[in-house]
Amino acid sequence: MKLLVYILSGIGIILLSCNKTEGNLKLEGKIFDEATLDKIPGREIIIQGLFPGDETEIPVDAGQFSTDSSGTFKYKLRKIEDVRYYNFCIVGDSDYASVVNKLSLFQLKKSSKYLFFSLNKLADLTINIRKINKSASCDTLYLKWESNNVDFNTLYPFKVNNPGITDNSFAHLNFFGLRWIGENITSTVKTKVYADKLTLIHLELVSNKTRKEITDTIVCRRGLAHIVSFEY
Repeated sequence: MKLLVYILSGIGIILLSCNKTEGNLKLEGKIFDEATLDKIPGREIIIQGLFPGDETEIPVDAGQFSTDSSGTFKYKLRKIEDVRYYNFCIVGDSDYASVVNKLSLFQLKKSSKYLFFSLNKLADLTINIRKINKSASCDTLYLKWESNNVDFNTLYPFKVNNPGITDNSFAHLNFFGLRWIGENITSTVKTKVYADKLTLIHLELVSNKTRKEITDTIVCRRGLAHIVSFEY
């Protein structure tokens, strides 16, 4: 399932039809793989106009289009009155991470026929968690990760599998990340991270009122499945 690259604020999206426009701007360009430079077909782009607000900019719907079978696009942007910046939100999926490119109206006019957007490939990552020390039944383990400086909560949806789960053996997501408490911990976390970029896996074990922190740095190569295991 495709992932939208932004979360709608409480204000909501103001439809383009509710805003005054001031002419059109013809745009042409392509979307390509950052590493291979191959053009990417069928990629959706959502455009947001950014109205200046008192403290933050207010996004409004400004259009949507996709690249063609060759990975290129042509689109006529209806410029919104009083909007001088636009977000080009490229929708991600299981192959490529989503990305938002903020461009000024000046940049769009200057490069209207040469708009190039790059995407980062994603790679599969599995993190195995297993508790082997049965003498410390109240251990608490925290897990979080980041890839290319992007936090795991916003990078890609993850799935946690706890086979043979018991009442005191579970994973919860809290402020510190995923958390396991108790005995008989055997869990598998499946997610995706940026391919060929640094990924940091942070673990923190609380046992007998002491804390132990572990950070593992890995690089997940494109096209390969990667497995990291931690026993405690």
